[in-house]
Amino acid sequence: MKKLEIRKPAVAGSFYAGDLKSLNRQIESCFLHKIGPGEIPLANIERKNNIVGLVSPHAGYMYSGPVAANGFYKIALDGKPDTIIILGPNHRGFGEDISIMAEGKWETPLGELKIDTDIAESILRNSKIIKNDNNAHQFEHSIEVQLPFIQYIFGKNIKFVPICMTRQDINTDIEIAKSICSSVIGKNILIIASSDFTHYEPQKYAENVDKQAINAIIEFNPKKLYDMVYHQNLTMCGPGPITVMLNICETLGAKKAKLLKYATSGDITGMYDQVVGYASIIIKK
Repeated sequence: MKKLEIRKPAVAGSFYAGDLKSLNRQIESCFLHKIGPGEIPLANIERKNNIVGLVSPHAGYMYSGPVAANGFYKIALDGKPDTIIILGPNHRGFGEDISIMAEGKWETPLGELKIDTDIAESILRNSKIIKNDNNAHQFEHSIEVQLPFIQYIFGKNIKFVPICMTRQDINTDIEIAKSICSSVIGKNILIIASSDFTHYEPQKYAENVDKQAINAIIEFNPKKLYDMVYHQNLTMCGPGPITVMLNICETLGAKKAKLLKYATSGDITGMYDQVVGYASIIIKK
């Protein structure tokens, strides 16, 4: 039997704690943080399948972890999906424009998670622009930082599919969404869009423009979101993953979006001159 490739963690020890005990404590502190949900979730054994999409930040846990914890708290209560598809922006620029890793495992200090090869290969068959390319994923953090929260909640008996996006435009997003939808109809899945919002702007400015962007997401209005990116110089890094996620959720019958928490790095550090915005948003049926 072919030995599965293991993708080693790229940001363990920097974006999040580098060993099992420390990482468990760090995740728990995110849940208990004043910006977090305030308690550690007990995962629901039976899947309610109400939540089909999540916008989740991907900065270092000390900055965005408490905001992210709000989303994963709700995910835990909603129950375990069979597969989680995680879409993230490509910050590094390596690899193909739209890159999926179709087989293997990803390692974090909490263990290994296996890629759902069946769904990944189906997505590849249904798409003309998504390529099977491991290089784009080797050093990229936007997908990796979601995994420890998933592992903490659900353990190792869950699969995922990583899709990394360099090219982000509405036509590309729609094509990706269609190929994913064709591959997951009738399956017990969750879609995570990994994105931070405004980067390195004063607190008041970030809060104002991020509120507009969040409203566009809640309205299921990707065009409005992209208009902000191009015309108002919105510096969020993942409009593509969010748009793909929204399109998939709509096709799967999800009509409601709810902001769980918004905060900035300034709310953590007390430094408000140049902040990064973070939001946790769920999409449910």
